Amino acid sequence: MAVGYVAFGIAALILFAAPLWYAWQVTIQDGRTELLRVDSQRLTDVFRREGPQGLTSFIDTRVGMQIAGERILLFTDSSFRPLAGNLREWPAGIPPQAGTYTLPVRLANKAAHAMFVHSTLPGGYHLIVGRDQALFAPLTTRFFYGLAAAVAVLCIAGILGGIMIRQAVLARVNGLRQTVQAIMKGDFSHRLPVQRSSRQGVDEGDELNTLSRTINGMLDQIEQLVHGVRDVSNAIAHDLRTPLAELRSRLEELSLTRPDNEETFAEVEAAVADVDRVIRIFNALLRLAEIDSGLRRSGFVQIDASELARQAADFYQPAAELKGVTLGFRAPPAIMLSGDPVLLAQAIGNLIDNALKYTPEGGAIAVAVQPHGEGLIDIDVTDNGPGISDEEKPKVSDRFYRGDASRGTPGVGLGLTLVASVAKVHGGALELTDNHPGLKARMVLKAEREAHRLVTHPAVDPHDRSDSGERRDERAEEVHRSARQSPQSAALLQKRHDFG
Repeated sequence: MAVGYVAFGIAALILFAAPLWYAWQVTIQDGRTELLRVDSQRLTDVFRREGPQGLTSFIDTRVGMQIAGERILLFTDSSFRPLAGNLREWPAGIPPQAGTYTLPVRLANKAAHAMFVHSTLPGGYHLIVGRDQALFAPLTTRFFYGLAAAVAVLCIAGILGGIMIRQAVLARVNGLRQTVQAIMKGDFSHRLPVQRSSRQGVDEGDELNTLSRTINGMLDQIEQLVHGVRDVSNAIAHDLRTPLAELRSRLEELSLTRPDNEETFAEVEAAVADVDRVIRIFNALLRLAEIDSGLRRSGFVQIDASELARQAADFYQPAAELKGVTLGFRAPPAIMLSGDPVLLAQAIGNLIDNALKYTPEGGAIAVAVQPHGEGLIDIDVTDNGPGISDEEKPKVSDRFYRGDASRGTPGVGLGLTLVASVAKVHGGALELTDNHPGLKARMVLKAEREAHRLVTHPAVDPHDRSDSGERRDERAEEVHRSARQSPQSAALLQKRHDFG
């Protein structure tokens, strides 16, 4: 890496020096030409004032005073015979026409490369003024020395910097490697180290920190999923053990006692009920898996959230009246969102059924739909029952979680899991707050059409009050006729078969 950075630096330096060198050469060349033209013009003025004899005398005096090779002067007649100057003959490479020329010549018995300005004078006389290019060679040498010194400094700094950076990166990588090895051994509590600024107390924004934060987030999710799978496995084993044990006990008793037909059929019906309970658990798990996988997003359509919630409230109105609970509904007309009407009807039904389960006689339940902020919709179900403690609120969406208040009620603890999953698949979330007294359950949903494009990983979280919608098949059969009237009613019936 260090060699690569050094090579890149040298290439950048050369690319910078090349146009600089070209500009410097052009500037120096133009300056040389201008100096020679000024000298030629000065000598031309002398010729015009004093004639050929005067210019000859001026050039001889000038040549005698200057350093050998400092300037090249030659004054000739029309036949190019030298009259004055420090060249013995007319240079073969300079044509008769006036102009600027660069060519090799011999000065003081040595070869030189010079630039000449040729001027024609009245009467056919010729004047050339030149300068040896070697006089500017030290400038070129210094330029290349400076470039070589810069390359040397860049190489040394690049190598030393590369070694230091390599050591620092290797130290960070070793820390990451040790953490990853611990995680590979099964300890998911380890996290990749993230450096922090000692002065500001914030994460430094280098690439390794960004990678560490991303991987740590992934590890958090993996740890949560692993623990969730472990908890779900334990919960399934616990919830299936009771009905299976009861089923075995009934069948064993029938096998040993062999009672009369009436008692036998009663025990068979009870055994069928135990089997149905097991089937409902697996149906609920399959429905949650279908939601979590995102398959239901393909069925999103534009629906009226107000009408959907109103139909759910109407569906539960007879049950509320039978228990002596007031069930109210409030919503503005035509609040549109993009979603799955069956899933949303199940989720709203779960919340209402949950509230009915825990609201005492004479209590009140309110269902409300209202816009919230920009592009959000709130669907609230509030009651004045016992509510949920703050300690239990984070757990109520965990699968198979059942709080103390629900131990004596039917259900398996998957109702609020479905609500949370449905909310997330619609780009929203389930929020639980105190109603003083009671509970306010709020589904926050996205109203945009793009809501179903979100990548969702619904929470695998269930709760004590998540047993909403759990009823016996007799009640489901009773409601079947009303379910034929609308998709929402059908959704509520499906929810009953899956969760209750």
